[in-house]
Amino acid sequence: MSDDDRAGEFGPIYLPALQRIRDLWLDLEPLVDATAYDDVVAPTELQINLSDGLADAESARLDIQWSELGMYSFHYVDSNDVNWRFDRHPNTHSPEIHFHPPPAAATTDAEPSCIDVTEVSLVTRAVHTMWRAAYEDNNVDQLNSASNPP
Repeated sequence: MSDDDRAGEFGPIYLPALQRIRDLWLDLEPLVDATAYDDVVAPTELQINLSDGLADAESARLDIQWSELGMYSFHYVDSNDVNWRFDRHPNTHSPEIHFHPPPAAATTDAEPSCIDVTEVSLVTRAVHTMWRAAYEDNNVDQLNSASNPP
């Protein structure tokens, strides 16, 4: 996600949240291949690599940011260049908590998110639940369809 998608303060990255998100994905998802930070000294993003993706994608990656203000971005991209993301940040195009649907996750396509929770572990579990449902049913329409997951 580009910073110009945001209006208002996102806040500094909160490393303990990224560590918690990493640990949860490692515990919850057998398809996690590897995890890494974009910078070992001053991380701004957690990257989770998956050994499979939605539909016929051979692999996928989640790029995740979480700020000290509780703002976040869970951005999925796969080997077929399908993108989607769950975000929470101030902006001018949608509610603060929103979803950018596949295939492009375009800023102009943002819609209200089905995720109402705001605590890091609950948001992480909700994103995982939505991804896993879409993966198992091979249906991206399930990504933003639950009633207040997890």
